[in-house]
Amino acid sequence: MTRSPRTRRTPVNLSESISRQLNMYAIAAGAAGVGMLALAQPAEGKIVYHQAHRVIGPNSKYKLDLNHDGITDFTLWAATFKTFDGRGGNIGIVIPAGNAARGYLRSTTFLGPFNLASALRAGTKVQGGQRFLDKSAEMALSFYTTVRTYVAIGPWLNVKNRYLGLRFVVDGQTHYGWARLNVNCKTHSECSGLLTGYAYETIPGKGIIAGATQSSDDTEKNMEQPNPAALTVPTPKPAMLGALAMGAPGLSIWRRKETSLDGQ
Repeated sequence: MTRSPRTRRTPVNLSESISRQLNMYAIAAGAAGVGMLALAQPAEGKIVYHQAHRVIGPNSKYKLDLNHDGITDFTLWAATFKTFDGRGGNIGIVIPAGNAARGYLRSTTFLGPFNLASALRAGTKVQGGQRFLDKSAEMALSFYTTVRTYVAIGPWLNVKNRYLGLRFVVDGQTHYGWARLNVNCKTHSECSGLLTGYAYETIPGKGIIAGATQSSDDTEKNMEQPNPAALTVPTPKPAMLGALAMGAPGLSIWRRKETSLDGQ
């Protein structure tokens, strides 16, 4: 059986100018690919939110670890107490050294001065430059005297869905977060709380909105700029790209066109 002779393929020698154009397209495609990879990188920071249902009853406490690194960032507590002229109950927050909570100092003629933690509403910004307490603070206090007089102080008295504004340190860097609670103080002097959620911002120094569970930043603003190399390579002309898509016939047409242009 006689085999049909194979068709010999003659190598195509492209002109130097065509080779330059092809190299430029290859560089442009590579640069564009790198630029797309840069755009696809996720944002470094985000809000980490944890839902909770933790009761802080009278004479109990809860160690709050905002970023779950095994270190207690704040301790929420509730207690009852007795004095010679009555009995009371209170709820508050223990603040370790280096951390802080939004709050203020209040003086009263009956019970003396108190550090009080603010009961923020949803949507309140928690960030640097605001008034923070770096010492343990009361949230609410209820006191019932022996002469049947009821005294109560604190911004957390019988509130729902209010927020602690928190500042804490992770690996030497400052982060901001919040904790959402309901608080109930009864007239017979017991206070209790319910922790329903907490969150923190992973970008050091960046503020957080009380109640926010995800970042509200514009995604486009977080994107990196395209690779500068992609901006320095000439954009291929549509006609030339069309010729390349046609394969060998397109290259022949392109070559004839380039030859005529070179002769002008």
